Amino acid sequence: MLRRILALLAKELVALWKDRKTRFVILVPPLVQVMVFAYAATYDVKDVALGIWNEDAGAQSAELVRRFAGSPAFHVVAMPQSPAQAAEAIDSKRVAVVLHLPQNFSAAILARRAAQAQLLIDARRSNTALMVQGYAQTIVNQYAADLAPTRNPPIVVLTRDWFNPNLESQWFILPGLVCVVSMLMAMLISALSLARERELGTFEQLLVTPLRPAEILLGKALPGMIVGLIDANIVIAAALLWFRVPFLGNMPLLQGMLLVYMLAGVGNGLVISSIARTQQQAMLGVFLIASPMVVLSGYAAPVENMPPLVAFVGQVDPIRWMLVIARGLFLQDMPAWLVLQTAVPLLLIALTAFGIAWVAVRRVVT
Repeated sequence: MLRRILALLAKELVALWKDRKTRFVILVPPLVQVMVFAYAATYDVKDVALGIWNEDAGAQSAELVRRFAGSPAFHVVAMPQSPAQAAEAIDSKRVAVVLHLPQNFSAAILARRAAQAQLLIDARRSNTALMVQGYAQTIVNQYAADLAPTRNPPIVVLTRDWFNPNLESQWFILPGLVCVVSMLMAMLISALSLARERELGTFEQLLVTPLRPAEILLGKALPGMIVGLIDANIVIAAALLWFRVPFLGNMPLLQGMLLVYMLAGVGNGLVISSIARTQQQAMLGVFLIASPMVVLSGYAAPVENMPPLVAFVGQVDPIRWMLVIARGLFLQDMPAWLVLQTAVPLLLIALTAFGIAWVAVRRVVT
């Protein structure tokens, strides 16, 4: 019995290795996943964009600013001079944190009173906000220890977490899940469409119908868009009604952006479907593309922490842009002009993906 099992095992392994497509599926996806997850899926927080709002002209505040600027955890990108400028820098995600030093900071230290500093943190990413707060507190504590080793605490840090004051991880995860689930379902439904016709032997029957290539394309694309929108709204309803995630933005605007977003999803799926010969190949193709898309999007790990080349490649990821829109509309009432500005690259990606799908499907059906 063992000999027969080993013979069958050897036969199956040889068959897998001889098939070129199977060989590709066995070897390439693991290598792609290793590279993507190793470089992009990092939870380290480094090189955080920092804004310095310093209202104090003393040497003590200047020294604390120098310590933040010299830290590998932060780099100064903005110097707001007012509450409005600090709010705009955080709203636009130009900075992740603003350090505010009031006018009496140096005077309080010289008078041997507890000086106060304030951290304004973008808490849309709750885990990142906690780590940024810890890094900043470490710098302040070290500076305070150097100033007065025996007096505790010479500097008090007041922290204000914007957009997510309780640092609820669900407020961060669920708006992103709207994007991830809808994209995966739109890609999967559209990827299985033509592959199913081939596998069931009905593809030739489809070709002899009066349907034109454009009509076939739309007929195969619309189900994926509809299913993706339904799944997106299921997640939205669960987030709002069950998990009580706040929604501060414009719901019709979010629905319109999801419609554009679904165009990119079905475009990718139809390209896969035009290549795959079976439904199994189509599902493997979706897996091969979807996993790097989710990692590069910033859904789990911040895009800002990725290597420049990886972050640049992520610019063509539609999930990345939709995440900004969804989280912005959920948590901060992102204005319509900023949503539309963010949607420009998303629209270009969607049109490009659907255009490639049009060429691929037309080549198959003509």
